[in-house]
Amino acid sequence: MVLCLLATSAASAQGAKNITLQEAINLGLQNSKELKLSQTKIDQAIAQYHQVKDQALPTGSVSYTYNHAEIPTTTFQMSKEAEPFHLPRRADAFIGTFSLQEVIFGGNRLRYAKQSTDLLTQVAKLDADKDKENVVFNIANAYFNLYKLQQSKKVVEQNLESVDQQIKRAQRFFEQGLVTKNDVLRFQLQRSNIELSAVDLETNRKVVVYNLNLMIGLPESTDIVVNELGTPEELLAPLTAFIDTALTQRSEIKALDIHKIVADNSIKSIKGEMMPSVLAVADAYYLNPNGKLIPGSYNYLAPIAAGVTVAWNFDGLWMNKNKISEAKIQRSQLDINKDLAVDNVKSEVNQSYQNYQKALDRIRILETSIAQARENDRMLESQYQNKVASATDRIDAETQLFQSLINLELAKADAEIAYYTLLKSTGTITK
Repeated sequence: MVLCLLATSAASAQGAKNITLQEAINLGLQNSKELKLSQTKIDQAIAQYHQVKDQALPTGSVSYTYNHAEIPTTTFQMSKEAEPFHLPRRADAFIGTFSLQEVIFGGNRLRYAKQSTDLLTQVAKLDADKDKENVVFNIANAYFNLYKLQQSKKVVEQNLESVDQQIKRAQRFFEQGLVTKNDVLRFQLQRSNIELSAVDLETNRKVVVYNLNLMIGLPESTDIVVNELGTPEELLAPLTAFIDTALTQRSEIKALDIHKIVADNSIKSIKGEMMPSVLAVADAYYLNPNGKLIPGSYNYLAPIAAGVTVAWNFDGLWMNKNKISEAKIQRSQLDINKDLAVDNVKSEVNQSYQNYQKALDRIRILETSIAQARENDRMLESQYQNKVASATDRIDAETQLFQSLINLELAKADAEIAYYTLLKSTGTITK
């Protein structure tokens, strides 16, 4: 118990943190700067949608004007026979206007605009979902890469312990005159090479830990330790099932379907420009020509007018024809883009599926090779002690065993990465 407490205290002092993959993903989703930026894009799309909705509200304006005129010529006569007009030297007037206008019918262009902006908001959400998938995949990839380095380092440490035992045994045999000094040097050289590998592994591990801390929002000095991996599970569903899932779940496929609806609305909106518009108008005026801010009775006019306006810009019958043709071409381009996207998704899912199957096969082969390497190592150890095998043969057998152990741990991590790549290709990595 005392040793366990001391080990725990030492790990805490160094800032080591054992973390599961799910914990890393949860932290990454909470602290991701990419996802925060994606949320601002969603908020921007929602704000644009509300701006379009505001266009359905009545438009209005109000103004109040004061005019002062100096009139140099106070007498005005149209002809010699006409009576002259006598004008004042100066004149003041107050003019106020109030106008309110509501579109009753505008070719349904506003309705199509609202639908399109609402759909584009959904596209922004799909883009955010895709960013979320990328964040999860990048965290999983870094996590399993750290596992590779961590397990490789552990195997190297075991290898060092074994080589140290071999060096002590070789030293004892040398002192007894059973082996040459060269045998001892070979084991010592092997240890130096292993130490160099350990230095490289530790350097790479620190780089991966630092980057993972940045991804999940932990302090940069935190030393992360990941959990052991088990044997990956076999795929129970066929390739076609994964492809069908991808075609219904991938964000880019959904986004293209939405863009097609937006393109249809664009065509309808252009056609709506060719239709008449109906507007309801209400105007009020205030005319005060006597120069006083507050006039007396019967010294001002305040007419109020209301009406309905029907307007038709019929030049749209020939001006919008080419606009519609362009919009239809853009719509057909979306159909082609979706077909291309579907092909790319199918290819990506197939490659991910085959890579995962290859990773599983590799694990099975490596498990068999480890059993063979253990038996070979045991036999060479016995032969070396009985002076039948050389030190080189003994080192080779041991190197093969530890390399097989490292390869198995690397294969397990590669299989996990391949599995998450498969989930990402089907659009279900966050589900």
